[in-house]
Amino acid sequence: MPFNKVVIIGVGLIGGSFAAALRRTGQAQRIVGVGRSQRNMEHALARQIIDEIASDIASAVHNADLIFLAMPVGQTDDVMMRLAPHVQANTIITDAGSTKQDVIAAARAHLSLQNRHHFVPGHPIAGAEHSGVQAARADLYQNRHVILTPLPETSLESVEHIRQLWQACGAQVSLMAADEHDRVLATTSHLPHVLAFTLMNHLKHGNHAADDLLRFAGSGFRDFTRIASSSPEMWRDICLANRDALLTQIEAYQAELHALAEILRNNDDEALERAFSQARALREDWLKRTNKTSES
Repeated sequence: MPFNKVVIIGVGLIGGSFAAALRRTGQAQRIVGVGRSQRNMEHALARQIIDEIASDIASAVHNADLIFLAMPVGQTDDVMMRLAPHVQANTIITDAGSTKQDVIAAARAHLSLQNRHHFVPGHPIAGAEHSGVQAARADLYQNRHVILTPLPETSLESVEHIRQLWQACGAQVSLMAADEHDRVLATTSHLPHVLAFTLMNHLKHGNHAADDLLRFAGSGFRDFTRIASSSPEMWRDICLANRDALLTQIEAYQAELHALAEILRNNDDEALERAFSQARALREDWLKRTNKTSES
């Protein structure tokens, strides 16, 4: 059954795309948006991604059936604190944060036990290098993974509601423990973003002017650094929220670089080719499995 009233807090790429997908699939009768930028919210209204702009969280969440938190994770604690006194007992709350243990900590700090029965932490593994509602699209979650990390007290009914909602948006839904999620995403998402940002800064701080170097950068460099165009605010919050797991991965990556440097110092062509072949084989196998999943 469609939700009568859905509230999106943070109507950017993720929140806007979720709203657009709900509208396309008929899962929401009325969508109310909350956001910091009036201009961005007016864009969302003009594109008919939302039906109404709420002036504040208290009025927005009144009689809401579903609340979707899609703001940067650094704002989660404050938003949870502000919505908690006003949310109805049976309103389902879910989120799209790229980290989960900090989101759960905020829920435990501010939401009542009754509200936590209907809180389903989630993370759609989807996005783009551009942010804002202008980049939102209804098919963003098609064939993408969504990870749900419910609390022990989260009701099975609420989890099933959110699972079916994401599946209606075209996503593939998995359940995972919050700490495992944060470790996995530190490796596959947070570290790559840090590397892309750092490579661009390496050019900026190098001995040559960055513009002179970038003049000769090809498609490989463009592909590798694409995610460095992502929102600095959002990724600041993600990295700080998942600091311990990310530091572990940074140190492990530095060890890999150190080992590669030793191979180069030793002029060991066989070891170098072996390292590159292993990496290529792992990536090719991953792409084959990914394509099979997308086709099925």
